[in-house]
Amino acid sequence: MAKQKAIASPTQKHVPIAEIRDNTVVLKDGTVRAVILVSSINFALKSEDEQNAIIQAYVEFLNSFEFPVQILIQSRKLDIDEYLERLDKTEKEQTNELLKMQTREYRKFIAELIEMADIMSKRFYVVVPFDPQYQKKAKKFLDRVKELFAPSKVIQLKRSQFEKYRTELSKRVDFLVSGLGAMGLKAVALDTQSLIELYYNTYNPETYDQQQLVPVEKLQIEN
Repeated sequence: MAKQKAIASPTQKHVPIAEIRDNTVVLKDGTVRAVILVSSINFALKSEDEQNAIIQAYVEFLNSFEFPVQILIQSRKLDIDEYLERLDKTEKEQTNELLKMQTREYRKFIAELIEMADIMSKRFYVVVPFDPQYQKKAKKFLDRVKELFAPSKVIQLKRSQFEKYRTELSKRVDFLVSGLGAMGLKAVALDTQSLIELYYNTYNPETYDQQQLVPVEKLQIEN
C-alpha cells in the first residue's frame, strides 16, 4: 500500500495571530494588541525652533510610558482606484464637451503617471501590547511552544479575561493617542476591519493589490 501523502501544515499555524475581534488582535500566547494609525508631519519644512520643540515633545512622549511599543512604517503602492472612478463619473456627468475632454485627459494622465512612476505611499503605526506580568512568570518555555500548536484551546481559556485585557489595552491606547496629539500628530486606533486589512497586506504583499477583502461582517470564523 502506498504511503499516504503527508498533509501540508497550514500557513495559519505559523502565524502568531489567533484571531482579530472587537478592534483587538489576540495572539496565540493569549496576549493582545491594538494598532494606532498616526499621521505624519513634514519635519524638514519646520523652522529650527519648531524642530527642536517637536524633538523635545517626542523625547517627553517616549519617557511618559513604561510599557513597550512598536513603531511600524509600511510602504504601499498608491491606490487611486476610487479617485479614478470619481473622475470617470464626473466625465460622464459633464455636459460641457470641453470640460468632458479635459477630465478624460486628466484621468488618463493620472492613471499613466501612477503606472509608470510606481508611486508609493507610507503609513505609520504604533503597535500597543498588553501582556500580563504574571503570565510571563507562570509559563515555562515549553508550555508557550505547545500553545502555538493548539491556539484554539488557549484562546478558549482566555475568553473570560478578554474584556479585562481589552480594557487595560484601551487605557494605553488613549494615553498614547493623547501624547501623540501633543506633538501635533493625529492618531486613531484601527477597528477590526482595518486590522484585518493591515495584517493581510503584511502577510500577503504580492496579492494584496489584486485581491480585495470582503467586509468583516461577511467573514466566517472557524470554531
